[in-house]
Amino acid sequence: MASPIISLLGFVIFSFFCYALASDPASLQDFCVADANSQVTVNGVPCKDSKMVEANDFYFSGLHLAGNTSNLAGSKVTPVNVAQIPGLNTLGISLARIDYAPSGINPPHTHPRSSEILTVVEGSLEVGFVTSNPENRLVTKILYEGDVFVFPVGLIHFQRNVGSSNAVAVAALNSQNPGVITVANAVFGSNPEIPSDVLVKAFQLDKNVVTYLQSKF
Repeated sequence: MASPIISLLGFVIFSFFCYALASDPASLQDFCVADANSQVTVNGVPCKDSKMVEANDFYFSGLHLAGNTSNLAGSKVTPVNVAQIPGLNTLGISLARIDYAPSGINPPHTHPRSSEILTVVEGSLEVGFVTSNPENRLVTKILYEGDVFVFPVGLIHFQRNVGSSNAVAVAALNSQNPGVITVANAVFGSNPEIPSDVLVKAFQLDKNVVTYLQSKF
């Protein structure tokens, strides 16, 4: 029969081994500023030499500037992710400012790598997201200045300015590079195009309508 000390030692070694397999739960360094000049391909961006890091690697100026909404959607997204702030690399956060002209929309889209929490800074917005199959239920609400709304990761969502003046919102996302898939662009504007007969069957549309939509995107 093994002694209690041997048994305890075995348990400690086993527990340590299991914990080691789980790896470190957090970063092992203060920061990993993105090295935009690196040719190495990783899940993220390689770290800049920490001795070369400076304050501007953690800085962005511009969210006070209104975006140009003179486009078909009537909106403009100003992103602040790892492409704008290299110091966001590995931190799992980013921001965006969205400007909306009256009746402007942020078209239905998804973020494949992030949930989003949106705060209305100015004006009023209709916002909503669609649940996954089989319900595809629309969850929607009118927001006013100071209101906050959450869009769960991966779900199609949108915003629309329902006021008579410009609106502004700020979104926070839990990814340094959340990505965006605009539904209409992805479906009708892919490169190369999705075969039109696939879209005809999927959307139950005339082929001429599909061809027209593809020409728009």
